[in-house]
Amino acid sequence: MSLRAILIGLLGVAFVCGYTHFNDNVMRQTMFVGNSMPISVYGLLVIFLLFLFPLLRKINRKLLLNRKEIVVVLAMVLASCAIPGSNLLRLFTPALIMPNRYQHTEPGWQNRHVMDLVPEGMLVDVTPDEETILNGYCRGLSTGTDRIGIGEVPWSAWVKPVFYWAPIILSLWIALIGLSLVVHRQWSKHEHLPYPIVTFTKSLLPQENGEASPVFKNRLFWLGLISVVCLHAYNYLNVWFPDYMPGKIPLGVDYSSIGELFTTFEKGGGAGLLSWTGTIFLTVVAVAYFLPSDVSFSLGIGPLVWVYLVGVMSTYGIATTGWQSSWPFGITRDSMVDIGAYTGLLLVLLYTGRHYFTSVFKSAVGLPSREKPEKTAVWGARVFMISMVFFVVYAVLLARMDWMIALMMGLLMVAFYLVMGRMIAETGLFFIVMVGTPATIVWALFGSKALGPQTMFIMFMLCLILFYDAREALMPYMVNSLKLVDDCKVHIGKVASLAVAAVVLGLAVGIPATLYFQYDEGVEVGSWRAEQAKTPFNEVIGTMQRLEAQGQLEEAGVKHGLARFTDMSPHKLGLTFFGGSLLLVLALSALRLRFVKWPIHPVMFLVWNTYSGERFYQSFLLGWFIKVMMTKYGGASIYQKVKPLMFGVIAGEMLGGALPMIVSVIYYAATDGSIPKSFEVMPR
Repeated sequence: MSLRAILIGLLGVAFVCGYTHFNDNVMRQTMFVGNSMPISVYGLLVIFLLFLFPLLRKINRKLLLNRKEIVVVLAMVLASCAIPGSNLLRLFTPALIMPNRYQHTEPGWQNRHVMDLVPEGMLVDVTPDEETILNGYCRGLSTGTDRIGIGEVPWSAWVKPVFYWAPIILSLWIALIGLSLVVHRQWSKHEHLPYPIVTFTKSLLPQENGEASPVFKNRLFWLGLISVVCLHAYNYLNVWFPDYMPGKIPLGVDYSSIGELFTTFEKGGGAGLLSWTGTIFLTVVAVAYFLPSDVSFSLGIGPLVWVYLVGVMSTYGIATTGWQSSWPFGITRDSMVDIGAYTGLLLVLLYTGRHYFTSVFKSAVGLPSREKPEKTAVWGARVFMISMVFFVVYAVLLARMDWMIALMMGLLMVAFYLVMGRMIAETGLFFIVMVGTPATIVWALFGSKALGPQTMFIMFMLCLILFYDAREALMPYMVNSLKLVDDCKVHIGKVASLAVAAVVLGLAVGIPATLYFQYDEGVEVGSWRAEQAKTPFNEVIGTMQRLEAQGQLEEAGVKHGLARFTDMSPHKLGLTFFGGSLLLVLALSALRLRFVKWPIHPVMFLVWNTYSGERFYQSFLLGWFIKVMMTKYGGASIYQKVKPLMFGVIAGEMLGGALPMIVSVIYYAATDGSIPKSFEVMPR
């Protein structure tokens, strides 16, 4: 592990965290991160290995980064990808300042005095200069095409809320990094999970002797890469010159008319599913090719099965009423089903790794164990426990949370992120969106009266900041990174330490950079990311109205600690769907262990009603079909020979998404700030 690799990694972290907001919200290109396989990172990796690496080798071999150095840089940059986009900064700054605007524009906020629920320091104080701090944020401070100076941003107003949130953010993320060390050996060596994204990444890396990867000499690899790059390049040109091009090459088919033929399917939303989700994502097709057939088939049919079941329930009036509120915090059918499935898979992975995990945590606290686990896993367990204790204590002292609720929220966040890490290791699903949040299941268990408005508001704010749009969560990045560096014989403990440094630097760069662009350009007040700042407040107002109508508002949230259990009022319908989904996952997991050829993987229930499942199901089905045909008519030898083609398809899509980003920057600079045409390869 060389010093130059660390320095390059830190520069990469600063670039990703400093540039993402500009790319996503000013240039409006394909999301710079967007998922657990960011096009920006993997696209630049492909460019480096295809073009710069051979050039540097010809100039001077000492300039080359070796295999180990490349994976260290990649691991650091991937860890920082959890910061600048959906997982944090997409909503972080609006959540801290926009409530000051909405308290004047939203009916009911003043009547219910919901701003009184906000702990000291949690939000930006705009009273010193509302025109600059709040209105400047909304409208922007720049004039014409001139950018504002760095000193014009009201930094002092943001210091207190940023330092209010930074410790609890870092404590959760450091806990996740520690936990990734704990599960790494169990998943990679004991259970031999496939890690499809790591398989692709290793195929591109140079050999240990410094020579380029053998895959670059394979014709099928270049066929896949060039074909996909040309496809995206053609469609990109069509965006710029529609009058001179014959038309875009479609990457999907509208099947909505088929959905209309089946009444039950249509009632469940089948026509919409078959039309607007019709895009084929070639990277997903290629990833599916590397998966066991039951996994790709299950991910493919899941949304279709869900729509049919919803249609059946709608026909017979099952669970059409009795729910509370809506996404993201509400107790709904979709959220309870998804949370139940996540909990079921959590129990499965804890059961299958029970002996190893028990040994690790026993060793972490100094107790004797039957096995002698690796030191990195033991230290990871210690870091995890210390970080979680800090998380709970901090939430109790500064966020006015009851210790029991704080502990539950912290453990639930970790648990759901852990399951996401498992999903990417086992399925390669790099775009994971969960329906519901930890606050949802706590609400369903205790009820509004036991929790009270104050506790519920803090729960919702924690989820808004720490667990809302988890498509770029830290845990999947760490799971893949540790597998990659371990396979390349790099010390995983040192890489985990560098990941901690990366997220600290990423926050230090990403927050100021995002604020600068927002105060320069302003924000769209009616945009989705700005509007989400309302949700914790509006949810609490709705809860207060229901409690008041039931004559329970004055008594709500009075009891603390274990005494809350005496006021529990579980949501029976929600917990019924939660339990049913949990049992489905456990049952299918047992069947999969009992019967070798069991065709359905329980991961189906974690994605079948999610946005990511809807967008990717056709691509998984296509990848599954291609693999089945190859193995059936060509055998294992043909299947292996086609692998480089699939590596080329993935590399081509990464390159095809990265090149328009580069073109957009050049265009922006050459035209004195004109916004380039938008082009997206992956879903927003």
